[in-house]
Amino acid sequence: MSVPDYMQCAEDHQTLLVVVQPVGIVSEENFFKIYKRISSVSQISVRDSQRVLYIRYRHHYPPENNEWGDFQTHRKVVGLITITDCFSAKDWPQTFEKFHVQKEIYGSTLYDSRLFVFGLQGEIAEQPRTDVAFYPGYEDCGTVEKRIEDFIESLFIVLESKRLDRATDKSGDKIPLLCVPFEKKDFVGLDTDSRHYKKRCQGRMRKHVGDLCLQAGMLQDSLVHYHMSVDLLRAVNDFLWLGAALEGLCSASVIYHYPGGTGGKTGARRVQGSSLPAEAANRHRPGKLCSCLHPRLSALTTNGINPDTSAEIGRAKNCLSPEDIIDKYKEAISYYSKYKNAGVIELEACVKAVRVLAIQKRSMEASEFLQNAVYINLRQLSEEEKIQRYSILSELYELIGFHRKSAFFKRVAAMQCVAPSISEPGWRACYKLLLETLPGYSLSLDPQDFNKGTHRGWAAVQMRLLHELVYASRRMGNPALSVRHLSFLLQTMLDFLSDQEKKDVTQSLENYTSKCPGTMELITLPDGLTLPPVPFTKLPIVRHVKLLNLPASLRPQKMKSLLGQSVSTKSPFIYSPIIAHNRGEERNRKIDFQWVQGDVCEVQLMVYNPMPFELRVENMGLLTSGVEFESLPAALSLPAESGLYPVTLVGVPQTTGTIAVNGYHTTVFGVFSDCLLDNLPGIKTSGSTVEVIPALPRLQISTSLPRSAHSLQPSSGDEISTNVSVQLYNGETQHLVVKLENIGMEPLEKLEVTSKILTTKEKLYGDFLSWKLEETLAQFPLQPGKVATFTVSIKVKLDFSCQENLLQDLSDDSISVSGFPLCSPFRQVVRPRVESKPVNPAEGSRPGDLGHVK
Repeated sequence: MSVPDYMQCAEDHQTLLVVVQPVGIVSEENFFKIYKRISSVSQISVRDSQRVLYIRYRHHYPPENNEWGDFQTHRKVVGLITITDCFSAKDWPQTFEKFHVQKEIYGSTLYDSRLFVFGLQGEIAEQPRTDVAFYPGYEDCGTVEKRIEDFIESLFIVLESKRLDRATDKSGDKIPLLCVPFEKKDFVGLDTDSRHYKKRCQGRMRKHVGDLCLQAGMLQDSLVHYHMSVDLLRAVNDFLWLGAALEGLCSASVIYHYPGGTGGKTGARRVQGSSLPAEAANRHRPGKLCSCLHPRLSALTTNGINPDTSAEIGRAKNCLSPEDIIDKYKEAISYYSKYKNAGVIELEACVKAVRVLAIQKRSMEASEFLQNAVYINLRQLSEEEKIQRYSILSELYELIGFHRKSAFFKRVAAMQCVAPSISEPGWRACYKLLLETLPGYSLSLDPQDFNKGTHRGWAAVQMRLLHELVYASRRMGNPALSVRHLSFLLQTMLDFLSDQEKKDVTQSLENYTSKCPGTMELITLPDGLTLPPVPFTKLPIVRHVKLLNLPASLRPQKMKSLLGQSVSTKSPFIYSPIIAHNRGEERNRKIDFQWVQGDVCEVQLMVYNPMPFELRVENMGLLTSGVEFESLPAALSLPAESGLYPVTLVGVPQTTGTIAVNGYHTTVFGVFSDCLLDNLPGIKTSGSTVEVIPALPRLQISTSLPRSAHSLQPSSGDEISTNVSVQLYNGETQHLVVKLENIGMEPLEKLEVTSKILTTKEKLYGDFLSWKLEETLAQFPLQPGKVATFTVSIKVKLDFSCQENLLQDLSDDSISVSGFPLCSPFRQVVRPRVESKPVNPAEGSRPGDLGHVK
């Protein structure tokens, strides 16, 4: 036997093997539609008996495996069902002949066969036949399941007759010697009259009868025959068949202990009770027969044994305990290993033992069986068979909880799909298998999983696997997939890449993105798996984000209240720890200054370049929400391993409201990234939310006097000052022309002028500064781009009686003219000024601009 069945499990020993195959040309869709209905009839209860027959269907079965049917009867094809299309009576003879040719392939072992004909109608189809069923079409075949049940009953009749014939054989010395194919040449010329030879014949036949009993639903009889066979075969050192008898004993015990099965199939098997009536039990020696037991589908313990019957099972002499089952499997496998031609049998026995150990939760022992299966040397396997072998080993390691070992063999299977010896490499199959290895290597394709704590898994192995995914996706002809995996590699494994590897990966990424740029869109694979986007949050790394206030000349200023006092409306109390705590939390998120609609706003980022070469960042801008915002992208070039480097990103809010700075976007190596602040580990920020107020007018002030080289008073930061100087004699008057220009986009609706004497060494008589605004206010509201002027008269009248150096002091004095844009009185508070002189403010006017002359 050369083709292993990796899906074998212990309970398959009680099944009858039925092959379902097409004859002639049958579409794959129609064939599997009928095959599915046929295979749904997998077990039936025998009439007038408590026995249950189990059927195992295969649509492909190597004829050479059928030659091992005497060694283990569940490997023997006992039923054949063929499906064919026939639409003409002229084609019927040829179709029926093909059916007979198909039967001859398995003819030596077949109990019965059936032919299902679809499409043929008329006289031929109306003739009653037992071996042929005619149907008009694949949709009109309602009796398929009933015919299959009748077919299985006919198989049971033949099986039962063979069992009775072999079990009651009293011919003594005439018992035939059952052989496996490779043994036949070894027994030529042996003395058939020797006692050793007779015991060998008896032991093998007894084992064969045990197989038939197990298939016929007589579990307890099969246990008796297996025990007798073990004793006979052990006495003559017939190791190959002794191993088969021990394996049969294990299978019968597994079927008894684990009625739900060990193959992981959907739904538990139907539980069988005692398979022999009382008078039949009397035909055997009492010491060799276990009592009639009825396992029930009730709660199972951790090792899968029914607790209500565990004590009774222990008293049953013929049924192995769960621990003994594994010991006997080991013994059987050791006997199989003595024969080179029994490699497939040994391999399948290892697989069956692993499935049993998985139910018993004995993972370490199961791994020993699997390790043995890895080194079993079979014939030269085809590439497809190698892929199947490694895939099954992977599934079995997964079954016992060895996830990394499972991933290793699945990766080997993936590489086998694209072996150099394959003319048409299966890159899609390779890619699919590689994706299935990711969980075993603690690898996820979601970059967010790598922001949670320390790195999990072996980085070197993970990088190798990611490189293989990149290569496989490229060979599949999916460049977007290659870019996504390579971006993921660079983002998540950056800390583990050497300097040379960083250069190589980025160069490869640039080559890929030159043909297919990286995006932030989800990539959905044909099997439904979705790959999330990979933002480059480490290229560059951002450590600090700070929203900047507007320049002093553009900051909104709240008009002072009528009381001239700055009154807080947040709380009437001087101090409250609760309020202080809440305000602290609020400051962490919301900024205490404001941005203005239409003005350029700035956000400063402290970034650094972790790469060993210059990093070019293109299209870097802000990501915001809450307000329509025009981001003005920037491009920057960071030197290699730059350390913290300040970068200012700007934009213009187009509407009013509360704007939240959520992150930034970049284009690096051809990959577009949206980087959210919430996803950046270790980032510091003083807040990310700020209020945007409506657009305000902007006033530019100039005077007719020359500018002063120095200022009398340093600026407080809230004011913009223009310093001019003038020198006058006592009693002299000079006129200062102040030019007001609206350089904003909003009309200037209000003007207020106040004066304040900053320095005086002597008493001044009369008004030092005087002005008239009637003509100027007549031009208001001042539209954008328009200019208005007003004149300030400077008249000096001093008393020199007490000061000698007053003239020199006065020559150092100057006039300071300050002006700044104002917003609504309810938006910002300006400090009240003393000795102010308001001049005719229009009480009902809308908020406007305010200038101060000092």
